[in-house]
Amino acid sequence: MITVVPLGKLADLAGAPSLEVAGPLDWAGLKAALPEALAAVLDDPRNRVAVNGALIADKAALRAGGGDEIALLPPVSGG
Repeated sequence: MITVVPLGKLADLAGAPSLEVAGPLDWAGLKAALPEALAAVLDDPRNRVAVNGALIADKAALRAGGGDEIALLPPVSGG
């Protein structure tokens, strides 16, 4: 299983602080495994993705397998 950890407002869209999904996954597979409301916003370039703590530059290059953790990071705001 792969643990998906949506942060900030993305956790609200997920309806949970973390999700367990079956792997292996690529980008399309990840979006298909997530709640529709969350998957719909993930292509926004302001949302970032990390696999096992490492940010990935190209979401389409995402590859995750069993035991991996995918963090979904919303844009940072503040002042």
